[in-house]
Amino acid sequence: MKRLRPRATRDHAAVRQIAGWCLQYPDEAVLGKLGLLRACLDEIAGPGRDELRRTVAYLEQGDPRELASHYIEVFDRKPRRTLHLSWFLDGDTRRRGETLAALRRFYRTHGFSPAENELPDFLPVILEFAAAADPGAAGQVLSRFHPALELLHRNLSTVDTPYRDAVTAVLATLPAVPAPIPADPPAELVGLDPFPTGAGGGR
Repeated sequence: MKRLRPRATRDHAAVRQIAGWCLQYPDEAVLGKLGLLRACLDEIAGPGRDELRRTVAYLEQGDPRELASHYIEVFDRKPRRTLHLSWFLDGDTRRRGETLAALRRFYRTHGFSPAENELPDFLPVILEFAAAADPGAAGQVLSRFHPALELLHRNLSTVDTPYRDAVTAVLATLPAVPAPIPADPPAELVGLDPFPTGAGGGR
């Protein structure tokens, strides 16, 4: 018999899954799921639910063209608000390529294959994995990128955007104290260790 996850673990997984959808570009596929996401929020309790309710309500009530414009303005105009989290830890260095390659290997080790057109450090991809993976594997990925999430959250605080609530919801599922948060992405090949590949390494 398959063991059920504890309620808190299931709720955390649901928060991460819903936040991952909310943080994608608001195309027809995303907007078409909002009713389902709202219904899922009704089934969970605990940290992150209220913040995601606000994000879902914003997406439901917004004009699609204005939603798309706002998303691009928030996430695509400034690197400091990018959803590609390895940028916060590695900057534009060769180390970032190493991180992305190691993250892909880690995903494969745990039976997860992101879409070919998405980088593995894209926050909705990370959250999709974290929602589906076992708690240990999810914890490894989220712990690695916890400082990046804190930096993204801090930078979103400088603009008026409901997307900050979605990132707040994700942080609410994590331990209160993250690893040290860098002030700026590194410009040289120094800094944090590459992403751990976990048991089994590559294929």
